[in-house]
Amino acid sequence: MIEIISAGMLSTVQDLGRFKVMKNGFTQSGVMDAYSTKIANKLCKNDVNAPVIEMTMLGITAKFKGEHIFAISGGIFDISLNGNLIRTNKAYVAKDGDVLSIKGAKQGLRCYLAVAGGFDVPLFMGSASTNLKINVGGFNGRKLKAGDILKIGKADKIKNIEKRELPENTYNNTVRVRVVLGPQDDMFSENDLMLFSKQQYTVTSDLDRMGIRLWGIALRGKEKLEIISDAITFGSIQITNSGMPIILMADHQTTGGYAKIATVISADLPKLAQVKPNDKISFEIIDIDTAEKAAIKQKKFIDKLF
Repeated sequence: MIEIISAGMLSTVQDLGRFKVMKNGFTQSGVMDAYSTKIANKLCKNDVNAPVIEMTMLGITAKFKGEHIFAISGGIFDISLNGNLIRTNKAYVAKDGDVLSIKGAKQGLRCYLAVAGGFDVPLFMGSASTNLKINVGGFNGRKLKAGDILKIGKADKIKNIEKRELPENTYNNTVRVRVVLGPQDDMFSENDLMLFSKQQYTVTSDLDRMGIRLWGIALRGKEKLEIISDAITFGSIQITNSGMPIILMADHQTTGGYAKIATVISADLPKLAQVKPNDKISFEIIDIDTAEKAAIKQKKFIDKLF
């Protein structure tokens, strides 16, 4: 078990999300950065979908009850174990009573704590992910707070723990993400599409687990950009009547009434999970075959770890 001493800014239990539920009006939720989550879980010899703690901007301080193996991945945070600095993308052993402190982000925005065995929380619709909008999943359907005690599942035996490490992730303030056009790209002129792919947008302060609002030169569209509401997915890019993009993220609504010019490919969604206000984002238009190859390449890398 671990006991939360301080809970940081926004810390929730998440896994990779709940799927095949949008038809019932539920969004998928789940971690914002699936790549880092899988890395942390692989370091702990977990299934990649094992529940983790997602932390935003400022992490938790927690006391271990019993001996546990843990790893942290994602953004670069100020992390210590019993006051001794440790790093991300490396497995560590915590003894009974050890205190883990994860302070502010130095690069990126979010980090992920995995423990061998995963955090043992009840499933809701097949997932451990917290949905704060309807208060379900995760730990009592809410963000963590001081005094919470989280159970840990049964862990596999791990040999050569000192060898379970990878280079730390790196982040900068300029991000280029790949997108596939559609489904409503025909509502935009060639000039709009060129402007969309050539300009550098600024991340506004309006960003959270639901979406990221960008600022740049407005797209005009061939006509009014409102549509009859249809399905939205993680990574959909809506263009509002202001001509500005909103990238929909893990806690997106299930449907939306603005034209979707493109969708961010799954392999690049983790980059967006780490952006901060005033960071710069640009888009590269690719085809579906290239997007699928990128997803397969990333999956093969994860599968081959350890």
